[in-house]
Amino acid sequence: MNDSSWGAPQGAGRWGAPEMRAAPAGPAYDVHDAQQTRPMPIVPDDPDAGRDADDRDDRDQGAGRLSGGPLFRDEKPQEPMSTAPPPPQKKRAGRDLRAAIGVGVGLGAVIIASLFIVKAVFVGVIAVAVVVGLWELTSRLQERKGIKAPLVPLAVGGAAMVVAGYAWGAEGAWVATALTALAVLVWRMAEPPDGYLRDVTAAVFATFYVPFLATFVAMLLTAHDGRWRVLTFLLLTVVSDTGAYAVGWRFGKHKLAPRISPGKTREGLFGAVAFAMVAGALCMEFLIDGGSWWQGLLLGLAVAASATLGDLGESMIKRDLGIKDMGTLLPGHGGIMDRLDSLLPTAPVVWLLLVLFVGSG
Repeated sequence: MNDSSWGAPQGAGRWGAPEMRAAPAGPAYDVHDAQQTRPMPIVPDDPDAGRDADDRDDRDQGAGRLSGGPLFRDEKPQEPMSTAPPPPQKKRAGRDLRAAIGVGVGLGAVIIASLFIVKAVFVGVIAVAVVVGLWELTSRLQERKGIKAPLVPLAVGGAAMVVAGYAWGAEGAWVATALTALAVLVWRMAEPPDGYLRDVTAAVFATFYVPFLATFVAMLLTAHDGRWRVLTFLLLTVVSDTGAYAVGWRFGKHKLAPRISPGKTREGLFGAVAFAMVAGALCMEFLIDGGSWWQGLLLGLAVAASATLGDLGESMIKRDLGIKDMGTLLPGHGGIMDRLDSLLPTAPVVWLLLVLFVGSG
């Protein structure tokens, strides 16, 4: 057995006893000797000097950590840890509220002005919103999933569907929808066949999701009190969203659909229902010809449900795509589709209930 395997320094005897010899003077000494030599630290008098070194080190480290004192001479003393609970954090809204409010007020002014000045201008506002929403949706589909839904037939057909719904009612809307779907199928034939079924399926989905649902807003406008019907539709949807946000932000504790939209709570849903029902009763009583307050309660309940489902539906799409917003066109809101998410599915609900309650006008 080699003597060095026991860790004896060079120059030790057979049993590990070091030979009595003088260290070489000057810098020219063996490098191995330098590696085996280290200076002893200077420590103060220790009453436990006879205690085992490992026990003393463990005790010193524990005492040093508990007392907050330094373990070594060059270590700064630590501040004692506070046992007081941290101050409560204020809830924050996740978006720039100032920008969101400013953009919301601006959009509301444009919508109200176009609605009560010239009906045709409001129809044009709907068509523009549809085209921009289709552009956002198809762009995100291509970026995140590689789905190439043809935008040109979608945009042209979507705008035509809105105009047809206003000019010829439900029949015109259905005919324009069928022609738009056909145009999508033909347009995509100009591209290679790979992914054809995927692309046209997404395009037909976009046709029904955006312009077809938007045609019900145009059809609301065709009644003799159409302006007030559209205003009721907009007010109830906005009030529902506002009630959900306000109550959920203040009292929300129980998640509504954590895997789809973690920010939504059951308390927020109750707030949406309460706010929308009160607003519905007022709108039906004072804005809609022949309406009654109890009809408004039912209308508000239906709007709260459809607006919430619409919001969750778009959240599902965005989660599948792995994005937070559909676009960046509206500061504080995201994109146009992020504002249409609750409006689109609510439009046919309001149109149908108003037809049942007070007729088509």
